[in-house]
Amino acid sequence: MDSDTEESPRKRQRKNPFSGDSSSRKNLMQDEDIRLETTRARFSNVLKRHGELTERLSRDSDKMIFERLQKEFEAARASQTEEICLKGEEWNDGLLATIRERVHMEADRKAMPGDINMVPGPHFQEKITYKVGSKVICCLEGARIGIQYETSFADEPCELYHCVLESKSFLEKMTVLEHTIPFFLPIREAENDLLSSNAMKFIDYVGELLQAYVDRREQVRLIKELYGNQIRELYHSLPYHMVEFVLDDSDCKVTVSLRYADLVSVLPTRIRVLAWPSKKSSIDAMTMNRKENGVLGSHQIPVRLSYAEDAVRKMSLPEAFAEIVLNLPQALQQMSQQTSK
Repeated sequence: MDSDTEESPRKRQRKNPFSGDSSSRKNLMQDEDIRLETTRARFSNVLKRHGELTERLSRDSDKMIFERLQKEFEAARASQTEEICLKGEEWNDGLLATIRERVHMEADRKAMPGDINMVPGPHFQEKITYKVGSKVICCLEGARIGIQYETSFADEPCELYHCVLESKSFLEKMTVLEHTIPFFLPIREAENDLLSSNAMKFIDYVGELLQAYVDRREQVRLIKELYGNQIRELYHSLPYHMVEFVLDDSDCKVTVSLRYADLVSVLPTRIRVLAWPSKKSSIDAMTMNRKENGVLGSHQIPVRLSYAEDAVRKMSLPEAFAEIVLNLPQALQQMSQQTSK
């Protein structure tokens, strides 16, 4: 019986490691904070190195293909007899079929014996390039159709991308022969889903995919350029369809988490913006104390910033960022007044 009486407090102490003095609890919490910050720093460094390596590998592997295709497209446009700008319904399946027929007839003509002595008729002398919005469609050598995609941001030109399609005959389905599209965009999935059934839709979808990627990427680049001194811990996926960053304010920390419905979306669909009060914040009323296992603990409760989420949902990221920063003091003051009632 005596031994049970002696062991009982010890068991209780083991079950509740925070039952010691306040200094021990404080030291333990500080050690935990240090470990979390160390882990965060290491993870951030790994992500940074991964992004740099991925970008370098992608750039180096595509560089030679890009230069070769770019020269071929430039030569095709330089030798063109006409460039036709298509609008609306002028770009359709019938026209694409005509382009396919043209490249195969030209390839068959060149493969015929005595081709050198044969004088081509006016139909074969025509070298037409088609421009559909930001796409340029060329007839390339070897029964290939080339599509050059022009991307832009804020009316300023960005990168060019290429996609070359081929088929063994006019009646067989086309396939993607080569391209300079970033490897993390699902061009092979689009080829399997669309190209065999609707080549025109495939060509248009790839253009939307590229432009949306460039748009998301440039929005993130611009907020880093304009507000880099206020942003830390910025993370994003390779296609920029997941973006997270932290905004440092004197009174609080604001975390922004963005998710896009798909890879052709320019504005996010799942948004979460939280304000975390700092220890020296004027909104200490948002800090809740609770008693757990006989210990009084302090827990910071974040508050969702609905005005900020609405801004990100409707505006481009740089515009929304400016809106968040401009209205943050007023939003924090209102929350402080509400929680103090």
